[in-house]
Amino acid sequence: MSTFANEKDREESVRGLVEDQDMWTNKVRRKFYGKLPPEKLLPDRQPAYVSSWIYVFGVLTMSALAIVIGSGLLLALEGPSWWHNSPEGLFVNSLHLWSVELFFIFMVVHLWGKFFMASWRGNRALTWVTGVIAFLGSVGTAFTGYLSQQNFDSQWISTQAKDGLNAAGVGAFFNVLDFGQMLMWHIVLLPLFVIAIVVLHIVMVRIRGVVHPFPPKNANDYPADDMGWTGRYRRYDILKEGSIAMTVVVILTLVLSVVFSSPDEKPLTLQSWAQTAPIDFVSTATAELSGTAPAARYGYPYNYVPGSGQKLGPFSLPSIFGVTIPVNPPLDFVMRPLATIANEPNLTNALTQFRSGSSTVQSKWEDNYTKALTKATVVNGNVVTSPGTYGPLPVMMNSLLKMADSGGLDASLIAGSGFYGTNYTKPLLFLADGTYMANIAQKQHLLGTQWGMMNESGNFPGQAWLWLYTFWYQIKPFSTSTNADVMVWATMIFLSGVLMAVPFIPGVRAIPEKVKLYRFVWKDYYRESESSNKGSKG
Repeated sequence: MSTFANEKDREESVRGLVEDQDMWTNKVRRKFYGKLPPEKLLPDRQPAYVSSWIYVFGVLTMSALAIVIGSGLLLALEGPSWWHNSPEGLFVNSLHLWSVELFFIFMVVHLWGKFFMASWRGNRALTWVTGVIAFLGSVGTAFTGYLSQQNFDSQWISTQAKDGLNAAGVGAFFNVLDFGQMLMWHIVLLPLFVIAIVVLHIVMVRIRGVVHPFPPKNANDYPADDMGWTGRYRRYDILKEGSIAMTVVVILTLVLSVVFSSPDEKPLTLQSWAQTAPIDFVSTATAELSGTAPAARYGYPYNYVPGSGQKLGPFSLPSIFGVTIPVNPPLDFVMRPLATIANEPNLTNALTQFRSGSSTVQSKWEDNYTKALTKATVVNGNVVTSPGTYGPLPVMMNSLLKMADSGGLDASLIAGSGFYGTNYTKPLLFLADGTYMANIAQKQHLLGTQWGMMNESGNFPGQAWLWLYTFWYQIKPFSTSTNADVMVWATMIFLSGVLMAVPFIPGVRAIPEKVKLYRFVWKDYYRESESSNKGSKG
């Protein structure tokens, strides 16, 4: 019950004393109450046409977001490794996974429902724009969540996603191979952004109200889109509706989490690679040393390689920022780790011999050894080739293999990232250069040709909301172009801009009125209104 006898009393209370009206606090209060009085913030009446099922998806989206945030907070409280080592943690992660999946399902239906209702009418364009931004921000938040899983799926996604981001120049400051950076983006920066945009979106909906239906046939005195509704209203208990929606989403999330759980394929390590596929490991290490592996020839942001990198027309976006994440594979992956091995006279002599050799001689050793590895065998933990002119490479590579087998190489490649070692750029680049990781990814249906970016390991749902991004890689000219990553990014940025600008694009903004799906959304309203109009004329 209101504490004010009438509207005038409330306005006087909001306005305050005359001498206070130049105060900042007073001005903000008046502005807030003018735009969003309590009856708009928590309405108990809505226009009669707000009775379609499509309106429920906005509330369902908010309910799912609440569960996403709650389960995420629990995961954050226990730390990023909790869900890998505890059944309770795995269950909470399952809640997080399935609430995210429901969140995107509800949000996509809500977004397309609003499109076919042309909900930007009546000075509501900015409401549409904030909704689209919330969707795009949620995609980025979910993506960094996948990168923060610390399992095989996150490893594979990061090594594949780096190419598109690096081609667009984004990788210079957004390093998807750095677990620590991605975790902070996922649990702090992007959630705060999404929550702020969602709150702004809701406030704008409350201020402007829901959009009117298109005028019914033979309508008389129909209010303009930017005018207040003059038709019939109905009771609307927003808190009750929100509670019911929350209950439904909680039940769905619990059932899905109990029945399906969440995937957690163990991450690969250089140690597991060396133990499982030693010849592939040694072959890749030899390519790193010779500078012929992909990481050594990658270019920006890892190293300077003339002519490397993708271009958008004549422009090379990565070159704008240059080398921001320096990686020197011959030194970082091979020579420096080997130099840390002590009390190995044979290795010390081999390193001395290799360093003293000319580049021509080194290349000859590397070429001969690379060819010999195609027929190599493994004997007592060593990779053995037929006799040949390999110089010190057999000793060096078998020493590196033993270092990796012991777990020492993993520690060595992240040693420079700080005491806690959260930057996995170097070991992941090394792993990605071999065939070991790709073979496992193929079995898990994660390759690009398998629409891998939107898949999850096993039979679990993945990032289905990335289907359009993945789609472009399946068709020409993208699938055959050497500049595919930058072309796809440019296409997606353009389409995202078009989606945000729908209210301002002639022809596009007229699609809902021509398609007339809105008549299904507001079918009860049109049936009642048009029957009434027909009866009054009869």
